[in-house]
Amino acid sequence: MEKGNIVIRREEERDHRAVENLVREAFWNVYRPGCLEHFVLHQLRNDPAFVPELDLVMEKDGELIGQNMFMRACIQADDGRSVPIMTMGPICIAPKYKRQGYGKILLDESLKRAAALGCGALCFEGNILFYGKSGFTYASDFGIRYYGLPEGADASFFLCKELIPDYLADVTGVYGPPEGYFAAEQDPEAFEAFDAQFPPKEKLKLPGQLFG
Repeated sequence: MEKGNIVIRREEERDHRAVENLVREAFWNVYRPGCLEHFVLHQLRNDPAFVPELDLVMEKDGELIGQNMFMRACIQADDGRSVPIMTMGPICIAPKYKRQGYGKILLDESLKRAAALGCGALCFEGNILFYGKSGFTYASDFGIRYYGLPEGADASFFLCKELIPDYLADVTGVYGPPEGYFAAEQDPEAFEAFDAQFPPKEKLKLPGQLFG
């Protein structure tokens, strides 16, 4: 996609370290002191569930300012079926370009490409105030539950969007993120070694972070 001075294209191998650094800058001290997302992205590229056709970067005047990636996932339906869907992320925009509309441009183009690839629905963890503008709603509206979340617990973070109309019309069940998203927790030593390859940054505990 090219729109004015904005280009959205597939990530190439030569982009890898720049994209990892972008993700690190975008997520640093947002959800926890420091961040894990750049390591997760690094690991997901080699995951069997990774969708290379939907591994995207956004450039503005030739400058890398955003990225998004998709993974194949499934809903374990209450009737015994395994319903194929996708999930996405990490998705981010460079800090200096946030809140200027670039995130929605990247998201909407990503969803368009996922639909063209045959993705029926997308489950994702995010903020409804942003993602609702692109048609996401609460997954509970579809009867989809988040794996391991106790009944009655707040699930407002768990969002869903059909990319094929009525794809989930007869589906209720449970969704769990692909195992690759837990790479940092599963191998903390590998994460620390990877993060040490980047410029030092101060880890801060800030109000509103989800994890200590």
